[in-house]
Amino acid sequence: MRTFRRSLMPACSAYSAVLLGAACAAALVSAACGGKQDNEPAVATPSFTLNKDKVPIDSVVTITYKFVVAPNATFDRDYWVFLHVLDPDGEQMWTDDHQPPTPTTQWKPGQTIEYKRTIFVPNYPYVGEANVRLGLYDLTSGKRLPLNAPEVSRREYLVAKFQIQGSSENIFILYKDGWHPAEVDAKNPQSQWQWTKKTATLSFKNPKKDSTVYIQYDARVDLFNPPQQVSLTLAGQPLAQFTADSKGPKILSFPVKAAQLGTGDMVDLVFDVDKTFKPGGTDPRELGIRVFHVYVEPTP
Repeated sequence: MRTFRRSLMPACSAYSAVLLGAACAAALVSAACGGKQDNEPAVATPSFTLNKDKVPIDSVVTITYKFVVAPNATFDRDYWVFLHVLDPDGEQMWTDDHQPPTPTTQWKPGQTIEYKRTIFVPNYPYVGEANVRLGLYDLTSGKRLPLNAPEVSRREYLVAKFQIQGSSENIFILYKDGWHPAEVDAKNPQSQWQWTKKTATLSFKNPKKDSTVYIQYDARVDLFNPPQQVSLTLAGQPLAQFTADSKGPKILSFPVKAAQLGTGDMVDLVFDVDKTFKPGGTDPRELGIRVFHVYVEPTP
């Protein structure tokens, strides 16, 4: 995979060309050039770690977020965490904006807030070093809080760097029978999925060692009461069963022993959905659940 780059003019250079070098002395331009917005004290010290140093595209990664709350910090509302992953030229590749599991109005001075989130790495056309920027913001007003970390631009803080690898590092997966053609979100081309039929089969290269199978899916929970039930069969043997009760993308994980994978070069994973539906109108398809990603990760 080629390395993707785009040339950007630094904010300070653009302003100095127009304002004869005086812009970066002004308060607004100072913020755009990475300076402090004001002298408010930092509310927390953030950190960000991954469970692996090198992260392949389309793989699963677990992020640990940590905030050490400042001794005198107070929070007037529940702020969101924003996370931006960028290439070295500043091009944003993906994000992980979310509400922390403990709302910020419950954060106490001196407390350490730590939690994990497991996500799929989007299919972005870039391999190489990635920069991670993080901050706290109000979803309604856009107000951002000061943090104790290197500030890149208007309360957006550099907290980590890591390496992105091509998807060729992943275990090969082939969608075989029982899948409708792949679809793409017109507003977000990185979001792709395939609907299952009542029964759908995929095959993956046998790692021949203990592994974990990750599945990201959602379902039409508004159409079924009780929700759909999904049975998984691996190499001809029952693996697991789950309730398809998520109306947004959800990641499930299933540990697999080497013995369950058998001795063949390829292994079949079969989805069996107990109830299906038809969208209606001119769409004659019979749909089960919507699958965004399947990933097999051998145990290190």
